Amino acid sequence: MKKKIYIVLIALITITSFVSCSSNSTNTESEGHKHSEEGEEGVVVLNKVQQQFLNLKIGNFEMRNLTTVVKINGQLEVAPKDRAGVTAILGGNVKSIKVFQGDKVKQGQVLAVLEHPDYITIQEEFATISNNLEFLKQEYERQKELFDNNVGAGKDYQKAKSKYNNAKVKYKSLKSRLLLLHLSPEQVKKGKISSTINIISPISGFVNSVNVMVGIYVDAKTKMFELADNSKIHADFKVYEKDVHLLNIGQKIHFIVSNKEQKEYTAEIFAIGKQFEKDTRSVHIHANIIEDKAGLIPGMYITGHLHTDKDYVKTVPNDAIVTQGVKSFIFIIKEENGENTKFKMIEIVKGKSDDGYTQVNLLEKSPEDVRVVLNKAYYLLSDMNKDEMGDDD
Repeated sequence: MKKKIYIVLIALITITSFVSCSSNSTNTESEGHKHSEEGEEGVVVLNKVQQQFLNLKIGNFEMRNLTTVVKINGQLEVAPKDRAGVTAILGGNVKSIKVFQGDKVKQGQVLAVLEHPDYITIQEEFATISNNLEFLKQEYERQKELFDNNVGAGKDYQKAKSKYNNAKVKYKSLKSRLLLLHLSPEQVKKGKISSTINIISPISGFVNSVNVMVGIYVDAKTKMFELADNSKIHADFKVYEKDVHLLNIGQKIHFIVSNKEQKEYTAEIFAIGKQFEKDTRSVHIHANIIEDKAGLIPGMYITGHLHTDKDYVKTVPNDAIVTQGVKSFIFIIKEENGENTKFKMIEIVKGKSDDGYTQVNLLEKSPEDVRVVLNKAYYLLSDMNKDEMGDDD
C-alpha cells in the first residue's frame, strides 16, 4: 500500500513540474513578443485604455499666426442701438408684470400692464372729437357753399372753417397719443374704453433688469425695464497709445472669456476709437465676434491678442513637445492596429512661441495630414525610455 502511494506522489510531482516549465516557456515567449513590438527605437505602444487614462489628445498641426503680437483686454458689450430702457409714455400704476429678469423676449411682447384714470380720459376725449368731427365737416362744407354763392356771411364761414380745422388737429393729436399708448383708435370709436395700457418691448433680446413692482406708480421718467439683444454682442477692447499705430480695420483678434478659458474666440475689428482716455491713454476698439455667441453676456471680462502681420506657420501646443538634451521632439501616429497604437517620436526644430503654441519645423518628411499627439508628450517619452531600459536588462 505504501509503495502505491509513493508511486502516485512521484507521478504528481512530475506532471506539476512539466506544467510549470511549459507555463514559464509560454510567458517568456509572450514577453519576448511584446518587447519585440514595443522595443522598436523611438516608438511607444499604447492601448485604448492607456490613452483614455492619459486623456491623450490627437489632432493635426494647426496653422497659427505667430508674428508681432499686441496684448489687449476689455469686456463684452452691446451697441446702444441694440439696448433699450423701457419707460411708460404716460404715468400709471403697475397692475401686472409679465416677465422676469433673464427672460428672452420678442419685439412687441407685453412686459407689463399699467392702469390709471387718465387713460380713460384720453379715450373719452378722442371718442367725443371723433363723433363731432363729421358734423363739423358737414357744417364747414355747407357754410363754404353758401359763401361761394354769396348767400352766407363770411363770418359764419370762417367760424365753421376754424372749428373744423381745430377739430381735425385735436383728432390727429389724440389718435397719435392712443397709438403711443398701444390703444386702438378704431376700438375706441366703437365705444370700447380700457382703463389699462400695455408696456411693449421695443426690441428682441433679454431682460437685464426689472425695476418695478406691482402696485407702485411709475411716471414717464421711471426706467421700468432694461433690455439687450445679446445676439448683437461684440468685443470692446482697450489698446494703449504705443500700440495704436499697429491697428487696422479688418484685423483678427483671438480672445478668451474669463469664465470660459478653455475656448478661444475670434473677432474682427470694425471700429477704432479716435480719442484717448485721459487716465489710461488708451483707445477703444470694437470687433465683431465670428463664432457662435451663445452663453456670452455683456460685461464679461475678456483678454486677447492680435497679430499685426500675416505669417501663418505650423504649430502644436507646448505640451506636445519634449526635449532630450538639446534636441526637441514630438510624437506622431505611426500605425494603428486594433486596440494598440504605435506612436513614433520625431525630431523638430522649434520656432516662435506665443499663447501656449510653438512653431515646429520637421526634420523628416511627413504627410500633410499626419496625426500628432497634442498633449502629454512627456508621459509617452517616459514610457518609451522605461521600455528601452527594460530591454537592456
